[in-house]
Amino acid sequence: TAYWLAKPAGLVRGTWEDAKEAAQWLGDQLTAYAPRFASAYDRDPARPTALARSAAERLGWGGDVAHGFYLERPAYLSLALVCCSPNRAKPESACPLG
Repeated sequence: TAYWLAKPAGLVRGTWEDAKEAAQWLGDQLTAYAPRFASAYDRDPARPTALARSAAERLGWGGDVAHGFYLERPAYLSLALVCCSPNRAKPESACPLG
């Protein structure tokens, strides 16, 4: 997941100082896409909240979060929240936005 830090800055959809705010963004994205998820399990309305809560905990101790979901054919949604101050797996990597 830390290799996301090597991607161009133009692919960054946001930056947050607070883990809860980043997790809220993830929850909002998951809620918006949930009706399109291929899996009924992933479409469960409680799932985005649970994943956002888990993300907040993981980000809180400096861990990265990555999720991927098949959408209506042939699409795939990939969302990642990557810590970059510094990243635990690649501390030498700089944040894409500086």
